[in-house]
Amino acid sequence: MELHNSIGERLREVRENMGLSQTAFAEFAERTGAAGTTRQSQSLYEKGKRMPDAAYLSAIAANGADVLYILTGHGRSQSLSGDEQELIAAFRAAPLAVKGAVIGALSAGKSAQGIKTKQVVHGSVGQQVNGDVVNQKGNKIEIGKTEKTGGTRKR
Repeated sequence: MELHNSIGERLREVRENMGLSQTAFAEFAERTGAAGTTRQSQSLYEKGKRMPDAAYLSAIAANGADVLYILTGHGRSQSLSGDEQELIAAFRAAPLAVKGAVIGALSAGKSAQGIKTKQVVHGSVGQQVNGDVVNQKGNKIEIGKTEKTGGTRKR
């Protein structure tokens, strides 16, 4: 029964982190494929008196619940806020070019603080690079740098 209780406790934690009541959580589970889910069944799951079935787990996963965390205690988003979960969902749905731009923008914020960053993009993504770039072998490549020597500009 301890396993059931820990799953129920994590289920309640995830539901509360999503800002939903037992009734609201059960309703969205029912709407997305877990027929017959009610506030009472939600309560039984959370108390560890009943185990959720695959249809229920699939339905809540489709609505953003971290089922891996609920079942194992080791998940991807167990400590993420609703805003963070929304950001991740939007990122996952974005085209590759948008993902590259987002990673670039976030990396630029870190670089401004003196933190070295590495960006790896798989696939073809158009990019504009300004400043210093270090390739994988540690060789520095300077892009767009101009030097003044003897009154003339050298590129």
